[in-house]
Amino acid sequence: MNKPDGLQSFEQPLASLPCTLRQLILERIQNLTHYEPVIGIMGKSGAGKSSLCNELFRGEVSPVSDVNACTRDVLRFRLRSGRHSLVIVDLPGVGENGQRDHEYRALYRRMLPELDLVLWVIKADDRALSVDEQFWHGVMQPYRQKVLFVINQSDKIEPSNEWDTLTSKPSPHQLGNLKAKQAAIMAMFKPHHPVCVVSASTGWGIEEMVANMMRCLPDRATSPVVTQLHGRFCTEPVKSQARDSFGEAVSRVFDTAESSSFLSAPLKTVIRSVRDAVVSVARAVWDWIFFCHRNFLCE
Repeated sequence: MNKPDGLQSFEQPLASLPCTLRQLILERIQNLTHYEPVIGIMGKSGAGKSSLCNELFRGEVSPVSDVNACTRDVLRFRLRSGRHSLVIVDLPGVGENGQRDHEYRALYRRMLPELDLVLWVIKADDRALSVDEQFWHGVMQPYRQKVLFVINQSDKIEPSNEWDTLTSKPSPHQLGNLKAKQAAIMAMFKPHHPVCVVSASTGWGIEEMVANMMRCLPDRATSPVVTQLHGRFCTEPVKSQARDSFGEAVSRVFDTAESSSFLSAPLKTVIRSVRDAVVSVARAVWDWIFFCHRNFLCE
Protein backbone atom coordinates (compact mmCIF):
# COMPACT_ATOMS: atom_id res chain seq x y z
CA MET A 1 0.00 0.00 0.00
CA ASN A 2 2.55 2.54 -1.15
CA LYS A 3 0.24 4.71 -3.20
CA PRO A 4 -0.61 8.02 -1.50
CA ASP A 5 -4.09 9.06 -0.41
CA GLY A 6 -5.67 5.64 -0.82
CA LEU A 7 -5.10 5.59 -4.57
CA GLN A 8 -4.12 1.91 -4.35
CA SER A 9 -7.85 1.25 -3.89
CA PHE A 10 -8.44 2.32 -7.49
CA GLU A 11 -5.82 0.04 -9.04
CA GLN A 12 -7.91 -3.12 -9.27
CA PRO A 13 -10.95 -1.60 -11.03
CA LEU A 14 -8.57 0.23 -13.41
CA ALA A 15 -6.48 -2.87 -14.17
CA SER A 16 -8.21 -3.55 -17.50
CA LEU A 17 -7.09 -0.19 -18.92
CA PRO A 18 -3.79 0.40 -20.71
CA CYS A 19 -0.99 1.47 -18.37
CA THR A 20 -0.66 5.01 -19.74
CA LEU A 21 -4.39 5.68 -19.50
CA ARG A 22 -4.55 4.07 -16.06
CA GLN A 23 -1.76 6.33 -14.78
CA LEU A 24 -3.41 9.40 -16.30
CA ILE A 25 -6.71 8.64 -14.55
CA LEU A 26 -4.95 7.94 -11.24
CA GLU A 27 -3.06 11.21 -11.52
CA ARG A 28 -6.25 13.17 -12.10
CA ILE A 29 -7.99 11.47 -9.19
CA GLN A 30 -4.98 12.29 -7.01
CA ASN A 31 -5.24 15.93 -8.11
CA LEU A 32 -8.84 15.89 -6.88
CA THR A 33 -7.76 14.61 -3.46
CA HIS A 34 -5.22 17.46 -3.21
CA TYR A 35 -7.46 20.21 -4.57
CA GLU A 36 -7.31 23.49 -2.63
CA PRO A 37 -10.60 25.42 -2.92
CA VAL A 38 -10.56 29.21 -3.11
CA ILE A 39 -13.48 31.01 -1.47
CA GLY A 40 -13.94 34.75 -1.79
CA ILE A 41 -15.72 36.72 0.88
CA MET A 42 -17.00 40.22 0.19
CA GLY A 43 -19.11 42.83 1.94
CA LYS A 44 -18.89 46.25 3.50
CA SER A 45 -16.89 46.95 6.63
CA GLY A 46 -18.87 45.89 9.66
CA ALA A 47 -20.85 43.19 7.84
CA GLY A 48 -19.14 40.52 9.94
CA LYS A 49 -16.99 38.75 7.36
CA SER A 50 -14.34 37.71 9.88
CA SER A 51 -16.83 36.48 12.46
CA LEU A 52 -18.60 34.43 9.77
CA CYS A 53 -15.34 32.78 8.70
CA ASN A 54 -14.41 32.09 12.31
CA GLU A 55 -17.80 30.48 12.91
CA LEU A 56 -17.56 28.29 9.81
CA PHE A 57 -13.96 27.17 9.74
CA ARG A 58 -11.54 25.85 12.30
CA GLY A 59 -8.25 25.31 10.43
CA GLU A 60 -4.96 26.96 11.34
CA VAL A 61 -4.78 30.33 9.58
CA SER A 62 -1.74 31.66 7.77
CA PRO A 63 -1.39 34.64 5.39
CA VAL A 64 -0.70 33.87 1.73
CA SER A 65 1.48 36.22 -0.30
CA ASP A 66 -0.05 37.29 -3.59
CA VAL A 67 2.19 38.96 -6.12
CA ASN A 68 -0.53 39.08 -8.77
CA ALA A 69 -2.98 41.20 -6.80
CA CYS A 70 -2.56 44.43 -4.94
CA THR A 71 -2.11 43.37 -1.32
CA ARG A 72 -3.73 46.54 -0.02
CA ASP A 73 -7.00 45.43 -1.64
CA VAL A 74 -6.91 41.65 -1.46
CA LEU A 75 -5.86 39.55 1.51
CA ARG A 76 -5.49 35.79 1.22
CA PHE A 77 -5.50 33.38 4.12
CA ARG A 78 -4.85 29.66 4.00
CA LEU A 79 -6.78 27.41 6.39
CA ARG A 80 -5.15 24.05 6.93
CA SER A 81 -6.39 21.01 8.80
CA GLY A 82 -4.52 17.76 8.41
CA ARG A 83 -3.38 17.30 4.80
CA HIS A 84 -6.10 19.46 3.28
CA SER A 85 -6.54 23.21 3.04
CA LEU A 86 -8.53 26.01 1.52
CA VAL A 87 -7.80 29.64 0.75
CA ILE A 88 -10.04 32.51 1.85
CA VAL A 89 -9.77 35.65 -0.29
CA ASP A 90 -10.95 38.78 1.51
CA LEU A 91 -12.25 41.05 -1.24
CA PRO A 92 -12.68 44.82 -0.79
CA GLY A 93 -16.14 46.15 0.00
CA VAL A 94 -17.84 47.94 -2.87
CA GLY A 95 -19.53 51.29 -2.43
CA GLU A 96 -17.27 52.40 0.40
CA ASN A 97 -14.76 54.29 -1.71
CA GLY A 98 -16.28 55.82 -4.82
CA GLN A 99 -12.89 56.82 -6.19
CA ARG A 100 -11.72 53.23 -6.18
CA ASP A 101 -14.87 51.41 -7.30
CA HIS A 102 -13.65 51.50 -10.90
CA GLU A 103 -10.38 49.90 -9.78
CA TYR A 104 -12.34 47.32 -7.79
CA ARG A 105 -14.34 46.38 -10.86
CA ALA A 106 -11.14 45.45 -12.70
CA LEU A 107 -9.90 43.60 -9.62
CA TYR A 108 -13.06 41.52 -9.30
CA ARG A 109 -13.15 40.70 -13.01
CA ARG A 110 -9.60 39.42 -12.74
CA MET A 111 -10.17 37.34 -9.62
CA LEU A 112 -13.68 35.93 -10.07
CA PRO A 113 -12.67 33.19 -12.55
CA GLU A 114 -10.29 31.62 -10.01
CA LEU A 115 -12.81 31.51 -7.15
CA ASP A 116 -14.90 28.41 -6.42
CA LEU A 117 -17.44 30.38 -4.39
CA VAL A 118 -18.09 33.95 -3.28
CA LEU A 119 -19.84 34.66 0.02
CA TRP A 120 -21.42 38.11 -0.31
CA VAL A 121 -22.11 39.21 3.25
CA ILE A 122 -24.76 41.88 3.85
CA LYS A 123 -25.54 43.31 7.26
CA ALA A 124 -29.15 42.63 8.23
CA ASP A 125 -29.93 46.30 8.91
CA ASP A 126 -28.08 47.70 5.85
CA ARG A 127 -30.54 49.58 3.65
CA ALA A 128 -28.02 51.35 1.39
CA LEU A 129 -27.66 48.70 -1.29
CA SER A 130 -28.02 50.67 -4.53
CA VAL A 131 -24.26 50.63 -5.21
CA ASP A 132 -24.18 46.90 -4.44
CA GLU A 133 -26.98 46.34 -6.94
CA GLN A 134 -25.11 48.27 -9.63
CA PHE A 135 -21.94 46.29 -8.94
CA TRP A 136 -23.88 43.03 -9.10
CA HIS A 137 -25.35 43.80 -12.51
CA GLY A 138 -22.19 45.43 -13.88
CA VAL A 139 -19.57 42.97 -12.68
CA MET A 140 -20.87 39.89 -10.89
CA GLN A 141 -23.72 38.79 -13.15
CA PRO A 142 -21.63 36.45 -15.37
CA TYR A 143 -20.51 34.65 -12.19
CA ARG A 144 -23.88 34.57 -10.43
CA GLN A 145 -23.73 30.78 -10.00
CA LYS A 146 -20.64 31.27 -7.80
CA VAL A 147 -22.25 33.81 -5.45
CA LEU A 148 -24.04 32.94 -2.21
CA PHE A 149 -25.67 35.94 -0.51
CA VAL A 150 -25.50 35.86 3.28
CA ILE A 151 -27.53 38.22 5.47
CA ASN A 152 -25.49 38.41 8.67
CA GLN A 153 -25.99 39.94 12.12
CA SER A 154 -29.61 38.84 12.24
CA ASP A 155 -29.53 39.46 15.99
CA LYS A 156 -29.33 43.21 15.22
CA ILE A 157 -32.47 43.36 13.11
CA GLU A 158 -35.19 45.48 14.67
CA PRO A 159 -36.52 45.15 17.27
CA SER A 160 -33.03 44.05 18.36
CA ASN A 161 -33.96 43.98 22.05
CA GLU A 162 -36.31 41.05 21.31
CA TRP A 163 -33.53 38.62 20.31
CA ASP A 164 -33.77 35.59 22.60
CA THR A 165 -30.29 35.32 24.12
CA LEU A 166 -31.11 32.04 25.88
CA THR A 167 -32.04 30.13 22.73
CA SER A 168 -30.06 32.32 20.28
CA LYS A 169 -33.14 32.78 18.12
CA PRO A 170 -35.02 35.77 16.71
CA SER A 171 -38.40 36.78 18.07
CA PRO A 172 -41.42 36.28 15.79
CA HIS A 173 -41.31 40.02 14.99
CA GLN A 174 -37.61 39.85 14.12
CA LEU A 175 -38.14 36.70 12.07
CA GLY A 176 -40.80 38.51 10.04
CA ASN A 177 -38.40 41.39 9.38
CA LEU A 178 -35.63 38.98 8.41
CA LYS A 179 -37.92 37.22 5.93
CA ALA A 180 -38.81 40.62 4.48
CA LYS A 181 -35.11 41.44 4.16
CA GLN A 182 -34.45 38.09 2.52
CA ALA A 183 -37.27 38.71 0.03
CA ALA A 184 -35.94 42.21 -0.71
CA ILE A 185 -32.46 40.83 -1.50
CA MET A 186 -34.02 38.17 -3.73
CA ALA A 187 -36.03 40.79 -5.61
CA MET A 188 -33.11 43.22 -5.94
CA PHE A 189 -30.39 40.81 -7.05
CA LYS A 190 -32.34 37.81 -8.36
CA PRO A 191 -29.49 35.49 -7.31
CA HIS A 192 -28.99 31.97 -8.60
CA HIS A 193 -28.91 30.47 -5.09
CA PRO A 194 -31.15 30.95 -2.03
CA VAL A 195 -30.27 33.88 0.26
CA CYS A 196 -28.95 32.67 3.62
CA VAL A 197 -29.88 34.40 6.86
CA VAL A 198 -27.52 33.96 9.81
CA SER A 199 -26.14 35.42 12.99
CA ALA A 200 -22.47 34.47 13.01
CA SER A 201 -21.96 35.77 16.54
CA THR A 202 -24.62 33.42 17.95
CA GLY A 203 -24.43 30.57 15.42
CA TRP A 204 -28.06 30.91 14.38
CA GLY A 205 -28.73 29.78 10.78
CA ILE A 206 -25.18 28.56 10.14
CA GLU A 207 -26.10 24.89 9.67
CA GLU A 208 -28.57 25.76 6.93
CA MET A 209 -26.00 28.05 5.35
CA VAL A 210 -23.43 25.23 5.29
CA ALA A 211 -25.96 22.99 3.52
CA ASN A 212 -26.43 25.72 0.91
CA MET A 213 -22.67 26.13 0.54
CA MET A 214 -22.30 22.45 -0.21
CA ARG A 215 -24.86 22.73 -3.00
CA CYS A 216 -23.17 25.85 -4.45
CA LEU A 217 -19.59 24.58 -4.49
CA PRO A 218 -18.24 22.78 -7.56
CA ASP A 219 -17.89 19.04 -7.05
CA ARG A 220 -14.09 19.21 -6.83
CA ALA A 221 -14.25 21.67 -3.91
CA THR A 222 -16.87 20.21 -1.56
CA SER A 223 -14.75 17.55 0.15
CA PRO A 224 -11.72 19.73 0.98
CA VAL A 225 -14.08 22.43 2.27
CA VAL A 226 -15.76 19.91 4.57
CA THR A 227 -12.39 19.05 6.12
CA GLN A 228 -12.06 22.67 7.29
CA LEU A 229 -15.51 23.03 8.87
CA HIS A 230 -16.03 23.12 12.61
CA GLY A 231 -17.08 19.63 13.70
CA ARG A 232 -20.63 20.65 14.63
CA PHE A 233 -21.32 21.57 10.99
CA CYS A 234 -19.74 18.40 9.62
CA THR A 235 -23.03 16.51 9.82
CA GLU A 236 -23.83 13.23 8.08
CA PRO A 237 -25.92 14.99 5.37
CA VAL A 238 -23.02 17.38 4.70
CA LYS A 239 -20.52 14.52 4.49
CA SER A 240 -22.92 12.56 2.27
CA GLN A 241 -23.21 15.53 -0.08
CA ALA A 242 -19.42 15.86 -0.25
CA ARG A 243 -19.00 12.11 -0.80
CA ASP A 244 -21.45 12.14 -3.70
CA SER A 245 -19.83 15.25 -5.18
CA PHE A 246 -16.42 13.58 -5.04
CA GLY A 247 -17.91 10.62 -6.91
CA GLU A 248 -19.27 12.99 -9.56
CA ALA A 249 -15.87 14.67 -9.90
CA VAL A 250 -14.19 11.29 -10.34
CA SER A 251 -16.81 10.33 -12.93
CA ARG A 252 -15.96 13.45 -14.94
CA VAL A 253 -12.34 12.30 -15.08
CA PHE A 254 -13.61 9.48 -17.27
CA ASP A 255 -15.65 11.90 -19.40
CA THR A 256 -12.42 13.70 -20.23
CA ALA A 257 -10.58 10.45 -21.00
CA GLU A 258 -13.40 9.04 -23.11
CA SER A 259 -13.74 12.22 -25.19
CA SER A 260 -10.24 11.82 -26.61
CA SER A 261 -10.33 11.31 -30.37
CA PHE A 262 -7.22 9.11 -30.16
CA LEU A 263 -8.98 6.28 -28.32
CA SER A 264 -10.51 3.37 -30.20
CA ALA A 265 -14.21 2.56 -29.90
CA PRO A 266 -13.55 -0.75 -28.05
CA LEU A 267 -11.32 1.05 -25.53
CA LYS A 268 -14.00 3.69 -24.94
CA THR A 269 -16.40 0.83 -24.19
CA VAL A 270 -13.97 -0.54 -21.60
CA ILE A 271 -13.64 2.94 -20.04
CA ARG A 272 -17.41 3.15 -19.67
CA SER A 273 -17.52 -0.28 -18.01
CA VAL A 274 -14.78 0.67 -15.55
CA ARG A 275 -16.23 4.05 -14.61
CA ASP A 276 -19.02 2.84 -12.30
CA ALA A 277 -16.66 0.59 -10.34
CA VAL A 278 -14.14 3.40 -9.83
CA VAL A 279 -16.84 5.88 -8.77
CA SER A 280 -18.12 3.30 -6.28
CA VAL A 281 -14.61 2.94 -4.86
CA ALA A 282 -14.25 6.73 -4.68
CA ARG A 283 -17.33 6.95 -2.46
CA ALA A 284 -16.21 3.97 -0.37
CA VAL A 285 -12.75 5.38 0.43
CA TRP A 286 -13.90 9.01 0.81
CA ASP A 287 -13.59 9.02 4.61
CA TRP A 288 -10.10 7.53 4.41
CA ILE A 289 -8.93 10.09 1.85
CA PHE A 290 -10.31 13.20 3.51
CA PHE A 291 -10.39 12.36 7.23
CA CYS A 292 -7.95 9.57 8.03
CA HIS A 293 -5.01 11.97 8.36
CA ARG A 294 -6.73 14.17 10.92
CA ASN A 295 -6.53 13.70 14.64
CA PHE A 296 -10.28 13.19 14.86
CA LEU A 297 -13.28 12.50 12.70
CA CYS A 298 -16.26 14.80 12.45
CA GLU A 299 -18.83 14.01 15.10
